[in-house]
Amino acid sequence: MKYQARLEKLYAIMREAGLDVVALIPGPNHRYLTDSVHYVLERPIVTFYPLDQAPVAVIPELEIALFQRHQIPSEIISYTDAEGYAGAFRRAIERIGPRGATIGVEGLYMRFFEGEVIRASAPGAELVDATEPLAGLRLHKDADEIAALRRAIAISEAALAATFAEVRVGMSEIEAAAILEGHLYALGGDGLSFGTILHAGGNTPLPHLGPLDYRIQHGDPLIVDFGATFQGYCADITRTVFVGSVSDEQRDFYSVVRAANAAGRAAAAPGVTCETVDIAARQVFIDAGYEHLIRHRTGHGIGLEAHEAPYMVVGNQRALEPGMVFTVEPGLYRDGEIGVRIEDNMLVTEDGAESLTRFERNLMVI
Repeated sequence: MKYQARLEKLYAIMREAGLDVVALIPGPNHRYLTDSVHYVLERPIVTFYPLDQAPVAVIPELEIALFQRHQIPSEIISYTDAEGYAGAFRRAIERIGPRGATIGVEGLYMRFFEGEVIRASAPGAELVDATEPLAGLRLHKDADEIAALRRAIAISEAALAATFAEVRVGMSEIEAAAILEGHLYALGGDGLSFGTILHAGGNTPLPHLGPLDYRIQHGDPLIVDFGATFQGYCADITRTVFVGSVSDEQRDFYSVVRAANAAGRAAAAPGVTCETVDIAARQVFIDAGYEHLIRHRTGHGIGLEAHEAPYMVVGNQRALEPGMVFTVEPGLYRDGEIGVRIEDNMLVTEDGAESLTRFERNLMVI
């Protein structure tokens, strides 16, 4: 059974990391292990995974029906709004064993709130940040995950083509992004990988800001960083095009980024370190005299999150292995003038790497 195998993978990680228990709140790892989606709200939800024992979930009573549909059955300890959650957490700790256990949590996800509730319920327990070892849980994608990623990417690329056909001079960034997101849902996406980033003109160097009310002008660069999700799996694609016309300077700037993207993709293969991919793309910028305009790493993993391990960055000596999926997204940015980024989604295969994204990388004028 697929989900039992995933649970066994978690146990193996726990043994290697010296963890007696892993405590997860709703999020990507919880979904990966249970095939179910829950939300982080004011009523705490924590599932405890004791080593080699059945999980124990502390949940509000209203979540019972959904928890009973999990692929990995958990012992459920529920609480009502009237009685509160403190007693349920104490009972859960008694179920999972000694109160002096080492409990691994996701430092990037668990709130101070849940952490303090666990500490109060388990005197003497040591809570440790297990973000790094738990990153290995979803590092290698299976056939079903890869199929979902392929579908998310296909939806995203079709939506982008439809959007470029509709973008017009005078349209605001907000309007253009709304068109794109409409296509993403109409074509079968079940959500957005993240808030769409769509900017034109002098806004294109802005890395992680949502669309503004700037109106697209003739000759503007237009950068779109976006993705649909399918069955929760995230596409993450960036393309930069030009509206109406392109200057020689813009064309040259774009060509350097395209060459860096090609170098990063070409460097990917089993056994190659993540750092090597970053260096390959970065070297193109250095050789072209643009080292001072480099602002970020070359890529990151994608899956149930738009950003997850592995990371293509200098210093990361992790070797690429079949089943890993990550982005190659070099970019150059000149504040107030132009930003260009080209992002592809790569799958490491047994004998190389496949670009799951196929959208045009040659310069486009729309």
